[in-house]
Order: sequence, then structure tokens, then C-alpha cells
Amino acid sequence: MKNRLKVLRAERDWSQQDLAERLAVSRQSVNAIETGKYDPSLPLAFRIADVFDKRIEDIFVRD
Repeated sequence: MKNRLKVLRAERDWSQQDLAERLAVSRQSVNAIETGKYDPSLPLAFRIADVFDKRIEDIFVRD
């Protein structure tokens, strides 16, 4: 699954650690999601969408 997480994070000038703290996950988890090594659980996907005030489908797309 592809995602816009890195772009959205950069637009806010947040580090991976900044985003990780907002999501209550590790920085390594954010990195794994951004690089496509890990697809987030549905609850985490909702938290990500909430943090960026976007719909899940605006952040994650099937490749």
C-alpha cells in the first residue's frame, strides 16, 4: 500500500519522532509505514487520518 505520510509530515515540518509521539507509536513504526514495510492497523490508520485531519483514503492508496 502506498501512502502520503512522509509528504504530509514534511508539510508540517514534523520529524518522524514528532509524528510518532502524536500517534503513540515508535519512530521505527512511522518509518516502516512511510517506506511501505508495514501497513498500519485500522485503528492506527484512523489515528493517522485524525492527526492530519484527512480521510484514510486521502492518505493511503492501493498500489
